[in-house]
Formats: sequence, C-alpha cells, structure tokens
Amino acid sequence: MTTDSAAPLQIRGAALRRGDRTLWSGLDLDVEPGELIAVLGPSGSGKTTLLRSILGLVPLSAGEITALGEPVRHRGNRRIGYLPQARPLPRETSMRGRDLVALGVEGHRFGFPVRRAADRARIDGLIDAVGARSFADRPVGELSGGEQQRLRVGQALADDPRLLLCDEPLTSLDLANQQAVVRLIDEHRKTGAAVLLVTHDINPVLGKVDRILYLANGRFTLGKPKDVLTSPVLSDLYGAPVFVLRAGDRLVVVGAPDAEESHHHHDHEDHA
Repeated sequence: MTTDSAAPLQIRGAALRRGDRTLWSGLDLDVEPGELIAVLGPSGSGKTTLLRSILGLVPLSAGEITALGEPVRHRGNRRIGYLPQARPLPRETSMRGRDLVALGVEGHRFGFPVRRAADRARIDGLIDAVGARSFADRPVGELSGGEQQRLRVGQALADDPRLLLCDEPLTSLDLANQQAVVRLIDEHRKTGAAVLLVTHDINPVLGKVDRILYLANGRFTLGKPKDVLTSPVLSDLYGAPVFVLRAGDRLVVVGAPDAEESHHHHDHEDHA
C-alpha cells in the first residue's frame, strides 16, 4: 500500500445533499495507484454525482476531495481522465474517428488547431492502442456504439491520466464490446493509474475489481466484492430483504428497490 500522500484520490468526510435528501455522507475513500473501484447502487443514489464532484463540477455539501495531490477546484484537472456513457453520436456527425481522439490531445488549446508531428504520432498511437485503426478515418456518426466507445477510451487516455473516472462506460454495448472496453480500462490501470468506475452491472468487470463502493438509501458500504456483494450486507444497506444469487459466473441482485440489475435505468440525479 502507498502512503496517504501518494493516493491519486482521497475523499474525506464527504457529503452531498439535494434539498432535504442526503445522497451520501461521511464518505472516506482512498483510491490507490493501480486500483480499480466499482461504484454500484440504484438510480438516484449519487454515483454519477460522485464523479462530477471529483471533476469539480458539483460542490460537496461537506468534506473535501484531493485528486492527484491537489484539492479539487471548479476549473478541473486535465490529468484526470473521464470516460462517459456509451451514448451513440448522431448519424450526421461528420468528424472522423481520429478527430474524436484528437480532442483529447488538442482540445485544451486556444486558437486554430495546427496539428504538430508529435500530436499526430500521439493520436495514431492512441488509435492503435484501442484497436480503432480500421475505422479511424470514417465519420463517427456511421460507426457502431462499440466503435465510438473505443474512440472515447482513446480520447480519455490522451493525457495518460493517473486517475480515470468512468461513468457507466459499458451501457448499451454488446458483450464483445463490453469485454473490449473493460480490457482497455484494465490495461491502463496496470500502468499504475487509479480507476473509479460507475456501473449498473458488476458482472462485466467483476474479475478486475479490487473494491466496491455501494451507495444506497443515503448510506454506503465499501469493501472487497466478496465482502460487499452478500445478502446480509445489502439487506442492511437497503433496509429491506435483498438476495445475491450466483448464476454460473454471474451475480444477480434480487429484491433491491430499483437495483443495478435493471439495465434500463441510469443516474439522472445530476439533471434534476
């Protein structure tokens, strides 16, 4: 384990309230280099809001967040990578696949973009790393959801982030593309980057996860998958009977109000 000062992400005494409703409070979390933590919970439990707080987009109601050794500020931090939900881009989107990746390399510059040789090499390297060479020069609106998400991974990794935040990056992807995106995230994690990954379905990442942060009912629990994903622990968290069933190599949570096994729900609390 590393020292406190080396943790890419430190959260101390964090709370977030919306009106008279507490999404979570008293949250302490250290994410270590090379660690992957999955964030689970029902819709509206504050999973996406937690990521937005780390990005400096939503102020905490209490507590503090330190990311990559610096207090989180509203201006953001380019050393933090962000991978959003796999929402398809409109078919009429004319930019090429490589232009989507290039936004991660060049997007912080002002003025008319002049692509330097080093930038072109970096973009090509990212495209190859995410397996997008065969479709990088096609309009992104013509690409499949899985192809678009591979390019978004390349964009998120452009600055070699030491902290990568993933907000339901596997939503709407088929199994093969889910596995491909998980593999890309895991490969980056192996470079020593810390990863916080919000998901409604733990199964695609279950074999890669070090710890789980489960938010529900204004409370949370944190621990290794085998310790968190149990019927007694989740029943206590929800305050209602919840059953964790194993079907082959998959886990299914049954009985939780609006639980994460329902793949049709998404976190909308940030848009209320």
